[in-house]
Amino acid sequence: MPFFRDLRFLDLPLFRRYRAFKMAATRTVSQNAPPLTLQNTALLPTRRSDFPFAKPQTVNTETSTPEFAPSFMPRSYFDALFAAHGPQHWWPGRTRFEIIVGAILTQNTSWTNVERAIRNLHGARMLSPQAIRRVRFTRLAQLLRPSGYFRQKTKTLKSFVNFLFDSYAGSLSRLFSTPTAVLREQLLALRGIGPETADSILLYAGKHPIFVVDAYTRRILQRHGHVHSKFAYDEIRKLFESALPADHQLFNEFHALIVNVGKHYCRPESPRCSECSLARFLPQSILPVT
Repeated sequence: MPFFRDLRFLDLPLFRRYRAFKMAATRTVSQNAPPLTLQNTALLPTRRSDFPFAKPQTVNTETSTPEFAPSFMPRSYFDALFAAHGPQHWWPGRTRFEIIVGAILTQNTSWTNVERAIRNLHGARMLSPQAIRRVRFTRLAQLLRPSGYFRQKTKTLKSFVNFLFDSYAGSLSRLFSTPTAVLREQLLALRGIGPETADSILLYAGKHPIFVVDAYTRRILQRHGHVHSKFAYDEIRKLFESALPADHQLFNEFHALIVNVGKHYCRPESPRCSECSLARFLPQSILPVT
């Protein structure tokens, strides 16, 4: 049974109904609180039994469990995060192409800066593959300036759009019908697209079941003693994919929850460990004394 099969807010082709531009604010839910709800819908899963790993299902068999972090339990982490913070409504975007643009622009900058650049593109009617293909490089670079490294990002966005037209006749539907492993290699071959950007495009815009690893994910797992600084991106990704059902909406929600905790609790300096919903998983030698 597909995870979140009836939810509308995560169904990317239906993003016309979705206008959020910020991640949901952190919320603390007490044990006696009523079930979590989403504005304008009664379809939000509120029990652990609503999630795919609560029922007998086949997990992702394409990735083997790495020989490290034997105590890491992704399912328990997800339960704790979702119970405390609820659905994150992420990735914000009204179309699949807007999500792709956001995934490219968010490299080495804050989401606030990405929003400014996307607003520029909206105002100039440039948020379509056809428009990006036609616009002059200098004009596009000026629109992307708020995102930082705007010349490099202009080259990357142009490179992606040229690839889309050369290989898939400009069709995102044809692009995302390509098998995950094949498309991932194609994206990684493009200028300026690394593993995190490629996986964000695959997961959030294409609904491919691939887990996105970012700096927040790495920081949390390092702080909890599950990985160290030399672990490769794909090794960390397999930690999640080997332990969870291959479900794009589960991976979507899980990654968004990690981002939320990384921003508000598991900070590089002055972390708020004792307040974090993952505190019980933290080694006692690290948890601050209260």
